[in-house]
Amino acid sequence: MMKNPSDGNILAAIYKKHYEDFVGYDKSAPSRSSKIYVPIDCAQIADELGMDAELLFGRMYYHLDKKHRYAQDNGSLVHLFALKTGDDMHTVNFPLLAAILAEHNMSFNRYIFPLALSFAALCVSIWALLT
Repeated sequence: MMKNPSDGNILAAIYKKHYEDFVGYDKSAPSRSSKIYVPIDCAQIADELGMDAELLFGRMYYHLDKKHRYAQDNGSLVHLFALKTGDDMHTVNFPLLAAILAEHNMSFNRYIFPLALSFAALCVSIWALLT
């Protein structure tokens, strides 16, 4: 049975795999149509995550892009995932992806800290009860 990774796991895998591509962009000899939009290989990332490539594409195109795209003041949309940017297919807005990941991590930390504190308080209470 194939895995169904979380949105955060998908975005983290893309970030990890393509970070060097993003920072290594050279304006004098561009390797892609845009610095901001980095082409991704859905099949390769899906394989690394243990999921179906079409499922990964669908999650990126139909779910994550819809969830995270936004309109600028002039009405143009900024996409997380674009089918085509210039000559490149299946591209990810890397700065937006990094911001989304940072937000995911911050939300996780906001959740885990109070949970750990509550667990520690429970342990102290049980210890006090037993002694």
